[in-house]
Amino acid sequence: MNTYLATIAASLAVSLCSLSSAFALWLPAASLKRIVPFLVALAVGVLLGDAFIHLIPDAVARQGSVSTVCMTALIGVFGFFVLEKLVRWRHDHNVDTRPAGSEILPLAKMNLIGDAIHNFVDGILIAGSFLADPALGLTTTLAIVAHEVPQELGDVGALLRGGYAPRQAVLYNFYCSLSVVPGALFTLLLSQVAASSLVVLLPIAAGGFIYIAASDLIPVLHERSTLRHLGGQSASFALGIALMQGIVVFEQSLLAH
Repeated sequence: MNTYLATIAASLAVSLCSLSSAFALWLPAASLKRIVPFLVALAVGVLLGDAFIHLIPDAVARQGSVSTVCMTALIGVFGFFVLEKLVRWRHDHNVDTRPAGSEILPLAKMNLIGDAIHNFVDGILIAGSFLADPALGLTTTLAIVAHEVPQELGDVGALLRGGYAPRQAVLYNFYCSLSVVPGALFTLLLSQVAASSLVVLLPIAAGGFIYIAASDLIPVLHERSTLRHLGGQSASFALGIALMQGIVVFEQSLLAH
């Protein structure tokens, strides 16, 4: 029972990391508008870094077949392409019934879906680690917390760019982060099924992140081409990748002990 309580507590702690993005609620609208392009660039770096440095290598380590993992990731890309088509179709059919100024771009909804899948996977990892060893569960939770904070900042930047108000962006991002808990419960109840599902869920989440970054967010970065935006967005992009690389090294050092 203690293992179960510790797992749920750790999952809730990871969910609360999403509130690190609440700074957006206190920034003046003009300041927030200026930094959103750089948060979007950070989101691109974080999403691509997470996919290529964290999720895909983890899936390969579990699956053992690079080609199978890459094919599953491509299925994830294709699935998110179809999903965005459906979201856009619904968006286009409902646009006349929406009040002026309330348009939410499909990229924001896609980001929420991808983030929910990723957090569900985190819940599986947390619960699986606690079932194996409470000490391993704690280090896994710390590693995921370190990983989540920069990602949540990037996610909120993507949601703001997608049309959500700051309060909505923070709130919906928090709702998505709560999918850590169902992932943990799924593992506690069906540990064997959950463990085997990771080899599919990890590359699918990676494919979703690659699609969102490449299809929806990178084109946004090309909307303005001043030297200021080139330098700032390039630095934010690189920072996102560097953060993911640093966090992977940190995770490995934690789990090695």
